[in-house]
Amino acid sequence: MHAKSVDLGRDPVKTLLLRLSIPSIASNVVNMLYNLVDRMYIGHMQPVETVGKLSLTALGVCAPIILIISAFSALFAEGGAPKAAIMEGRGDREGAERIMGNSFVLLLLISFILTTGFLLFSRPLLMAFGASENTIGYALDYIRIYLIGTVFVQITAGMTAYITSQGYTAVSLRVNLVGTVLNVISDPILIYLLDMGVRGAAIATVLSQAVACGLVLKFLTGSATKWRLRRACFSLSPSVFMPTIALGLSPFTMRSTESLLSLCFNSSLLKYGGDLAVGTLSIMSSIVQFSLMPLHGFTQGGQPIISYNFGAGKIHRVQEAFSTLLKICILYPTLLWILVQLCPSAFIRIFSSDPSLVEFASGALRVFMASAFIYGVQSCCQSTFVALGNAPASLFLAIYRKFILLIPLIFILPHFFADKTFAVYLAQPISDFIAAFTTAAVFFYQFRKLSAKFQEPSTRA
Repeated sequence: MHAKSVDLGRDPVKTLLLRLSIPSIASNVVNMLYNLVDRMYIGHMQPVETVGKLSLTALGVCAPIILIISAFSALFAEGGAPKAAIMEGRGDREGAERIMGNSFVLLLLISFILTTGFLLFSRPLLMAFGASENTIGYALDYIRIYLIGTVFVQITAGMTAYITSQGYTAVSLRVNLVGTVLNVISDPILIYLLDMGVRGAAIATVLSQAVACGLVLKFLTGSATKWRLRRACFSLSPSVFMPTIALGLSPFTMRSTESLLSLCFNSSLLKYGGDLAVGTLSIMSSIVQFSLMPLHGFTQGGQPIISYNFGAGKIHRVQEAFSTLLKICILYPTLLWILVQLCPSAFIRIFSSDPSLVEFASGALRVFMASAFIYGVQSCCQSTFVALGNAPASLFLAIYRKFILLIPLIFILPHFFADKTFAVYLAQPISDFIAAFTTAAVFFYQFRKLSAKFQEPSTRA
């Protein structure tokens, strides 16, 4: 697989950010399509008012398990990738390869543990995550097949982070694009033509991820990569993997708490609004995740620049990269917020044509994304903490928004509103608004201290 890298220490920062972000954005969007394509096809299964709606809700209650699987790839890889980039910036390529090799072994081990555990306890977990007697059958049909491909999901998501951190974002894009195209093609064949329903959607996803996993391993063991995946680096060493796990706790917490968050949301919504409210949350979560992919692509594109130049001692390039990234992270969510407030039904109809669901979900989406315009500030600051290797600050901010703000609000707000379903949805924008201002305050305080202490080298690139 031919690959072209960039010079993270010398190329113009704005040009670098654009070159790294565009493939990252496309890669994130393409990767997100794995689940979105499943939901789009399943949501339109006939009859829409019964099978389609119930199957879509079933995929929503499977989401927490899928998020936990994704979270562990972040724990063992997304903390390691910035550390490896910092090592590369210091000229220690062997150190970068040791980090990557340890992450790979940990991903294999956790894949086996997750697959076994979730297969054994899938039914009680799905019921806890909001499944009802109407939806549990569909949910089990999907998740039991999906879990077989856990190792492919772990390796693809985890090791792609190491490809991106080397500057090979176009390779990451091609890997995810191949998998998604296969998923888009095979979904309607298996779901409709072979009449396999949700089982067909799960099989299509597993097969697509398996192909993507093969491409990732082929690249990282080939001659085009800077950091080679070598057996000599597979021996686990706590001095190597523990610092990366500490840094990975922030993205891990962000994703794993999405599962707890789904549990809290779904249990409250099932109580106050029934299957319709839970299905609406499934749609809104998909819209939020997909529409914010460009934002996360920019932050991912900025991380290798910040990490490498921080390791190389070029604080002026770190400052320039962050400043540029922050401007983008303010502009894009603001434009998204305007579109959602003006025409929410256009977003809802992507997932369902059921008139009652479209009407209910349109009003809910306006509430759910009421603070979307401020979210970019939090995302930019938190991802920069990870890029700088500041594990304590990034972990605290990840915990703060979910555990201290959002989860308590889900249960507190319904006591103060007549429309209790509305109150549950309202917890999201309130927590986003408060968390963004807190994150910005903590970040700028810490960043000023870092800049003041940092000794700029005499030679600048």
